Amino acid sequence: MTGLKERIAAELEAGRARSLAYTDVDDEVLVRRHSQFMSPLVWDLAHVGNYEELWVLREVGGLTPLRPEIDAMYDAFTHSRRERHALPLLRPAEARRYISGVRGRVLDVLDAADLGDPDPLRSGGFVFGLVLQHEHQHDETMLATLQLSGEPGLVGDGPLPPGRNAFPAEVLVPAGPFTAGAGTLPWAYDNERPEHRVDLPAYWIDRYPVTNGAYAEFIEDGGYTDPRWWSPRGWSWRDQRGILAPLFWTRDAGTWWRTRFGRTEPVPPDEPVQHVSWYEADAYARWTGRRLPTEAEWEKACGWNPHAGRAGAYPWGDAEPGPEHANLGHRASRPAPVGAFPAGASPCGAEQMIGDVWEWTGSWFLPYPGFRSFPYSEYSEVFFGATYRVLRGGSWATHPLAVRTTFRNWDHPHRRQIFAGFRCARAATPEEA
Repeated sequence: MTGLKERIAAELEAGRARSLAYTDVDDEVLVRRHSQFMSPLVWDLAHVGNYEELWVLREVGGLTPLRPEIDAMYDAFTHSRRERHALPLLRPAEARRYISGVRGRVLDVLDAADLGDPDPLRSGGFVFGLVLQHEHQHDETMLATLQLSGEPGLVGDGPLPPGRNAFPAEVLVPAGPFTAGAGTLPWAYDNERPEHRVDLPAYWIDRYPVTNGAYAEFIEDGGYTDPRWWSPRGWSWRDQRGILAPLFWTRDAGTWWRTRFGRTEPVPPDEPVQHVSWYEADAYARWTGRRLPTEAEWEKACGWNPHAGRAGAYPWGDAEPGPEHANLGHRASRPAPVGAFPAGASPCGAEQMIGDVWEWTGSWFLPYPGFRSFPYSEYSEVFFGATYRVLRGGSWATHPLAVRTTFRNWDHPHRRQIFAGFRCARAATPEEA
């Protein structure tokens, strides 16, 4: 287990360095309310430390609480995002001291832990995987807040591979059963379990996510002003807000521009579209005569290998993501052009299903058959129902530890600040199947 402990310690250090880098801005930026949909950045910073204290120090380590008086303030279910800016939050310097003190004790607990203990929180270091993924998820949330704020933040653009055109534009997923959900993946969340068989008819799914260029054609064809393409709720949402393009897009002198972390630039036509709501994705799919894939269709296309009779942890297999596979971990502050990662293709031929943009599916966030909450019901169970739509695949801002073939994200269908796009699907005809 020594190697696993060393890996966990290194990942904890790298994750914390990321959090501190994203919050290395003026205190005024950290405490400001940038949007009613987002917490102040300083809340996220202290929250990740409080979460670690609750689960590692108290639940596993059995240690005396460090700051029990702040628990309610940093409980995501006690105060909504709309309320958090008005709380007496720890100031930035105090928040940094607090999370540093927690982390030192977390490393002590890790050093003493028996990762072979059959207790499910300890076994395989699950509790450390829990807090690692949690912090990376909040790091991505902080990036979304920085994008909303217009602050440049840490938005360095590293190099990305060039795109390419590959045909056909759709790939066929043959009919038949597959195994959905996480099996032996050690750090998968409760909503990814248990494994279960799903039988699907044949269908086509886009090889790539929908691009900015393709989405611009929808706009130019009057897609935002024609209620035929919108669900009743989607049209009401669009109409009431006067929405005519993706978030952060503007039109000037015949050119679409986007604002990205405080910079205005032409919209790249070959990148996957992002910052669109589920309603917008659904309308585009209807305009093309297709639909959004169901969650099960997305997962089968992403990872199922019919020759092996199993799914890999990733589209390309079980090897951890490398730079040749996917655009993850904020290597650049934008999606890669489509066709940039042929080595990351899934067995059916779909590409860029991991990284670049979260992908809306047509499914509501519901439990799998036989679902059981672990380690707490508030992670997944309280969100089940016809309120949240499922997103899959991660984005350019998602850390590799927080994404896999089975990972399930969810959000309200009107949300646009997340780094979300989509791809389309359609049923195969009997002749095609």
